Amino acid sequence: MKATAEKIEKNKVQLEVEVEPERLSEAINKAYRKLRSKAKIPGFRPGKAPRVVFERYYGKEPLINEALESLLPVCYLEAVKETGIEPVDQPEIDIDQLEEGKPFIFKAKVDVVPEVELGNYQGLEVTKPEIKVSEEDINAELERLRNRYAKLVTLDEGQVEKGDIVTIDYYGTVDGKPFKGGQGENRSIEVGLGFVADDFDENLLGMSLGETRDIKVTLPEDFADKTVAGKEAVIRTTIKNIRRKELAPLDDDFAKDVSEFDTLEELRADLKNKLEKAAEKRSDNAVKEALVRQVVENSSVDLPPGMINSRIDQMMQEVMQPLAQQGITAEQYYRLTNTTEEQMREKLRQDAEFSVKQELVLDAIAQKEDLEVSEEEVEQEIKRLSEFYRQDADKVKEMLEQRDEMKNLKKNLLRLKALDFLAENAKIVEGTEEAGMENDTGEEK
Repeated sequence: MKATAEKIEKNKVQLEVEVEPERLSEAINKAYRKLRSKAKIPGFRPGKAPRVVFERYYGKEPLINEALESLLPVCYLEAVKETGIEPVDQPEIDIDQLEEGKPFIFKAKVDVVPEVELGNYQGLEVTKPEIKVSEEDINAELERLRNRYAKLVTLDEGQVEKGDIVTIDYYGTVDGKPFKGGQGENRSIEVGLGFVADDFDENLLGMSLGETRDIKVTLPEDFADKTVAGKEAVIRTTIKNIRRKELAPLDDDFAKDVSEFDTLEELRADLKNKLEKAAEKRSDNAVKEALVRQVVENSSVDLPPGMINSRIDQMMQEVMQPLAQQGITAEQYYRLTNTTEEQMREKLRQDAEFSVKQELVLDAIAQKEDLEVSEEEVEQEIKRLSEFYRQDADKVKEMLEQRDEMKNLKKNLLRLKALDFLAENAKIVEGTEEAGMENDTGEEK
């Protein structure tokens, strides 16, 4: 097979492909063997009619069409690989010659990864936020540990308090009519986390085991059933079980029970160290995000529409997939959110454009600076993924290869290196302290 690539527009390439006559003949013969098994020709059992009879009865066109359907995609991908282009959309195909005994010749016009005109990306100035870990942050982590390892004691009597785990039956109505998501049996909730609505939890306080109460609430504006969002509801609720957390005292025994440390002081020191590392990581990430945003704004690239639409498709799928797992269709989602697919795609467009441009800019920096990813770094990433998904590293590697994802994995590692390069060559100014630590110790909640 012969393949050549010619740039016909800024981000568009035309492939000219010539396939050997023998491959076309082989594809036509294969098509005949497939189609004859279903052919009904007088005087012949299914699958037994010679090809000349098949063609006399049906013509040659079905064989040509079937051969083209199987041969064209394969030859196109071979041409892409041979010429080294990087398509970002589906090609426009023009058939120049498709006749048995002669070379199969076609052209393919396709958008390719656009060229980036990099702006300045070295010596950029950015402020690094300073995030300090306070005693309150450490105490909050200890409280999370106390709650996670708390014993649940079932009460035979008593009233509901904040933090209790209660089992309830509930039946909600709006204007006397039930609504979607407003009914359930034997549902366990933690009082104070805002089940259905904040004022619902408040009305559970003081209820006794076995008690039934009609609780009036205002459903939140983001309630799943948009037909009742923001409306007044009445939820008839019965307390079937009350379990109360029994928190261990903060002492050395607690430290031994929940960690590898012998003393509470050692546990506090470890939590502080983890929080400081997490804070430093967040601060570094903020620097890199600010740097890459500057470079993107300083750089120029014409994005092919197909490339943006593909990214929007990906973002749409990320939204819809979790909903589908809950049994919510796209049509139901659009109806509940009072929007359309077109409106949602347009809403995502700006983020999609920035995301694509950011990747292209990082790729261009990596190429210009001759950055490379070693096989050892690839193996380390596979090991990290295997630990995250709790699977054997060889199985993860095999899965990536089967899905043809190794190239993307290496590209993502290269982009991370480009981000590191930006940070290493930037003028970083230490900023002022940021208050309000979030839990990011790697501890499981």
